[in-house]
Amino acid sequence: MKTTLDELQAFTAVVDTGSITAAAEQLGQTASGVSRALSRLEDKLDVTLLRRTTRRLELTEEGEAFLVQARRILAQVEEAEEQMALRRQKPAGRLRVNAASPFMLHVLVPLVAGFRERYPEIELELHSSDQIIDLIEHRTDIAIRIGTLRDSTLHARPLGSSRIRVLASPAYLKAHGTPKKVEDLQRHDLIGFTQPESLNQWPLRSALGDDVQIEPTIKASSGETLRQLALSGSGIVCLSDFMTQQDRANGSLVQLLAADTLEVRQPINAVYYRNTALASRITCFLDHVSQCLKDNAWAERG
Repeated sequence: MKTTLDELQAFTAVVDTGSITAAAEQLGQTASGVSRALSRLEDKLDVTLLRRTTRRLELTEEGEAFLVQARRILAQVEEAEEQMALRRQKPAGRLRVNAASPFMLHVLVPLVAGFRERYPEIELELHSSDQIIDLIEHRTDIAIRIGTLRDSTLHARPLGSSRIRVLASPAYLKAHGTPKKVEDLQRHDLIGFTQPESLNQWPLRSALGDDVQIEPTIKASSGETLRQLALSGSGIVCLSDFMTQQDRANGSLVQLLAADTLEVRQPINAVYYRNTALASRITCFLDHVSQCLKDNAWAERG
């Protein structure tokens, strides 16, 4: 075989990162070393895989065809390495995890140190996205999804659930007053989501019935952005306990209209495609997360 794994890794890294410099950083190599590996690969194959312009790198038709095979070869090598690791009872290899920014920051990040201590041979890649992603397209092994699941093609493992509440900062309440009843919200600045619109349905009882569809004064796509806006005194927000537990404990955010609030809990699930090569890594990670969440009051089961 003329082509080496180092050359395949250099090629796929350049494609994934978009530049030789970024690929070198990802691989822990020099830019010149990656460039030489790419040139050797093209020489051996006697084709141009990437067009180099002053601004970007573009795959040629041959490059697109070869990329599919390169990824397949690297995945098979990774699977073979993991099978050997399994024989030693040491799960190893890369595990790509995707979650919305708030869950990543407030729940997963604090658990990473303990996980790495237990499973040092698993290489974690953590990606944040506030939109639902396609696992295959984004090369994701596990995605944490909050709310009702819609994709029946995925395997799901429940991790718990988290209650949502209406909150505001003491600074906002001091400046604008505290709403005493649900109808008072119409006179306040409300912070909501750009999408989906269902997230702007707050779990409140009113004269018109249960659940109130609000018209946000300020909208944002990320729950973490909404949280920061609320902390800065920009308005009233409705957020999940997993990201506001500490804020409520230290008084940075105060629950409003508690007597009129319905107990609505958002289910939290880990979703993934069944893949025997990844099974041990997925199981180790989700077991660790589940065990850690048992100590969190907000993560009610069922």
